[in-house]
Amino acid sequence: MKEVQIEPSWKEVLNDEFQKPYFTKLREWVKNEYRSAVVYPPAKLIFSAFDLCPFDEVKVVILGQDPYHGPGQAHGLCFSVKEGVPFPPSLQNIFKEIKDDLNKPIPKSGDLSYLAKQGVFLLNATLTVEKDKAGSHQNQGWEIFTDAVIKILAEKKTNLVFLLWGSFAQKKELLIPPNKHLVLKSAHPSPLSAYRGFLGNRHFSKTNEYLNSIGKQSIDW
Repeated sequence: MKEVQIEPSWKEVLNDEFQKPYFTKLREWVKNEYRSAVVYPPAKLIFSAFDLCPFDEVKVVILGQDPYHGPGQAHGLCFSVKEGVPFPPSLQNIFKEIKDDLNKPIPKSGDLSYLAKQGVFLLNATLTVEKDKAGSHQNQGWEIFTDAVIKILAEKKTNLVFLLWGSFAQKKELLIPPNKHLVLKSAHPSPLSAYRGFLGNRHFSKTNEYLNSIGKQSIDW
């Protein structure tokens, strides 16, 4: 079987995971889905979060649940959309909080690659989805893989910042050893919950304060 195409430092730390039976099964299942249905993101972008943010450069981890399932939106980074695509509601609230927290203007583009390139790892729990069918690729093996990714990051690195928004992301706290990383939790940025604690959480300035306190470059949000 062809090797997984992924950034080299990630390939090194995830190589054992790629050899496991569940991952072989998942790959075959995903390949069949791409052949038989419209699936997002485009296949070559499935591992964009990894490719744009090498393992050695990860400073901040943001966890999403599923890729966007509308045409032209998903490109492999959680909460992010490609240039020219209207901002989904959760992303609007993320930019609103950055503006209120750090007094930064709202960007023209919803493409968060600029964050990935600074060490913000934008990971969805499920890395693919069928068009117009939210959650359609859940429980096929992606979550086993992304849980392993979170565990490897949490165990092999120190002083990361984990931003856990909403109950789904907060369940992943169990994978993170206490007292080794900064874990910031709040409501999800979705309009259904943003006013219950996401807006006003000041996670972006808190992240930068922590990074500065350990001698790391802050993120230009």
